[in-house]
Amino acid sequence: MSAKQKPASELGYAEALEELEAILRELEGDNVDVDRLTERVTRARALIARCRERIGDARIQIEQVVADLDK
Repeated sequence: MSAKQKPASELGYAEALEELEAILRELEGDNVDVDRLTERVTRARALIARCRERIGDARIQIEQVVADLDK
C-alpha cells in the first residue's frame, strides 16, 4: 500500500470499486511492470473483499428494513 492510499477497510463501496476499475485498466495496459503487478493484484484482492463486505452489510440492513415492514 502506498503512503497516500487509504486502507481498503476505510473505503466505501464506490471508492473501492473506482479503484478496482483503475487497477483493471492498468493491468489491461501494455506496459505492466511485473514487480508492480503483484502489488496491484494484492490491492485488488483487498478491495474486492471490502466490496463484498459492504454488499453483505447492505443486504443485512435491507433485510432488516423489509422485516420491519412486515410487523
